[in-house]
Amino acid sequence: MRLFVAASAIWLNEHPDCSDTTMLLALDLGNSNLVIGVYNDEQLIHSWRLETVHTRTEDEYGLMIRQLFAFAKLQPDMVRAIVLASVVPILTRTFVRLCQQVFDQPALVVGPGTKTGMPIRYDPPKDVGADRIVNAIAAYTRFKCACIIVDFGTATTIDTVLEDGTYAGGAIVPGVHVSMGALLSRAAKLPKVDFGRPERATGRNTIESIQSGTYFGHVAMVDGLVTRIRSELEATTIRVIGTGGLATTIARDATTIEVVDEHLTLEGLRLIYQRSCP
Repeated sequence: MRLFVAASAIWLNEHPDCSDTTMLLALDLGNSNLVIGVYNDEQLIHSWRLETVHTRTEDEYGLMIRQLFAFAKLQPDMVRAIVLASVVPILTRTFVRLCQQVFDQPALVVGPGTKTGMPIRYDPPKDVGADRIVNAIAAYTRFKCACIIVDFGTATTIDTVLEDGTYAGGAIVPGVHVSMGALLSRAAKLPKVDFGRPERATGRNTIESIQSGTYFGHVAMVDGLVTRIRSELEATTIRVIGTGGLATTIARDATTIEVVDEHLTLEGLRLIYQRSCP
């Protein structure tokens, strides 16, 4: 297998000013949620999770972010730097413009070529989602050993970092809500069911049966894949980290997940900015 290493930096706009940076805005733009974090140096002081709506304009998102800042008693001009990871191309430039409009700051957009300090073993490297690399960097920086990261989002991604800090790939499966939506859209007689943890695996009616299959099925899938990936790693110490909106819920029953870090992606973004603008 070939080893690829990202070397040079690629920007969607002008290079940010890296001098005298204190308050950093980190934006994780996913298919389901926009996660926003504000760092004062290395400390996360505020974070918010919003629904991602592809048709919203930069003015609409800008208004929402201004309101969040006002509620937290923050002023936009306190932000001295911005870093953005996006898996929604149609909204990436919307947020680049928003950052300039609301904060008068250019955004460092994480993408192919961004200085991460992590070798990437993937073919081709540019196909790896920015959020997957960001998570890998945060996990490896925290534990300094081989890691398996399970991110519960629109897709559930399971990513692997070798003990030497190389990103080695992983697995992508439909997320819980995608799986449930596909089932209900293709099975006319099944009722619409809210996702939740059922009391037992043996459902005693149709709703409980769907909840059991969706919830415990996803738990079993995660545990099975993590166990198989772990067996492929030649490492003495391996840490398994869960993140994403459903991580806390599913980690109750997923025996392979050791640690849940809801802010793993934000921390990875902070680290990437730090490495790009030392």
